[in-house]
Amino acid sequence: MLAVTNDGGPKVTALRIAIFVSSISVPASAQWLNHPTPGIPRTADGKPNLSAPAPRTPDGRPDLSGLWSMDGGKYIGNIAAELNPGDIQPWADALFKQRAVDLGKDDPADIHCLPQGARANIYPLPEKIIQTPNLIVILMEDLTYRQIFLDGRELPNDPNPSYMGYSVGHWDKDSLVVESNGFNDRLWLDLAGHPHTEAMRVTERFQRTDFGHMRIDETIEDPKTYKKPISIHVNASYYPDSELLEYVCAEGEKDSNHLVGKATDDKPVAVNVPQDVLAKYAGTYDYRFPESPNVPVLIHITLSDGQLRMDNAPLIPVSNAEFAAPGGQQVTFFMNNQGTVTHLTRPSVEGENRAARLP
Repeated sequence: MLAVTNDGGPKVTALRIAIFVSSISVPASAQWLNHPTPGIPRTADGKPNLSAPAPRTPDGRPDLSGLWSMDGGKYIGNIAAELNPGDIQPWADALFKQRAVDLGKDDPADIHCLPQGARANIYPLPEKIIQTPNLIVILMEDLTYRQIFLDGRELPNDPNPSYMGYSVGHWDKDSLVVESNGFNDRLWLDLAGHPHTEAMRVTERFQRTDFGHMRIDETIEDPKTYKKPISIHVNASYYPDSELLEYVCAEGEKDSNHLVGKATDDKPVAVNVPQDVLAKYAGTYDYRFPESPNVPVLIHITLSDGQLRMDNAPLIPVSNAEFAAPGGQQVTFFMNNQGTVTHLTRPSVEGENRAARLP
């Protein structure tokens, strides 16, 4: 949540996801949110059949076209979740830890409105893929884009560094393999602030498993920053009967000058919560951004070695139902009269962000 400083400005005590949500003011009623997508398979009752076979282009290739929602899972909060501490170069680890203390208030994308860069696949904004035989274009709601060239060209040997890099692709049977380089070093790989250098190379493998689902396996190699490659996977879901909503980060932005404070300012006192109570909270929760109410952003709550975690970030219990997360974020769980957990909330400047628990 955001507290208020003496001069009336907000003090950062939450992940920037709250700022991201509150900064969007496009009225959904002005968009084509209920226009049926033509040409997609449907069940007898007219609903999109997301389990239908994946479509193919006239030349027999899988067709990746469409509007997709990305579920980066734990990686949006920590792309290095599966690395050991010694796998990160000392300078990068020190910078990452400093950004955590500063509550991520210098995030180039969420705070300073620069493109998402290499973290676009794991960021919870819909992406629209437009596929042609020699070029794939990926459009994003924040008005950035990617071009993936399929015409046989090689990656540039000495590229002019750019935010989204340079990408070439080829087909390996039914998988699209994309190689990218030429990223500048101004952006972060996740919300937590893991850095990279201009030496970074990224390899992605796109596999559309059926009409409504796609898996993206990604390998990040940057030996100047990480001593071993980072391997992650992203699950993408087809987003039918809607379109991209324009999202301009800098429009009406008035928060960044007031973001003050450090993580060390908040020192929650942990209380003991019975393990059987913690176990009830474990599960998957469905959050929807107000501007994209049909796109699920999944929150994964797990219990490991007696520690409750949210997408791999530890939760400190301050009561039986309230927990403090890194960055001062508050998470509260709710049960019905039968003792079944129904949802969680994460307070922010615009109100209670509610996420329903999935069965």
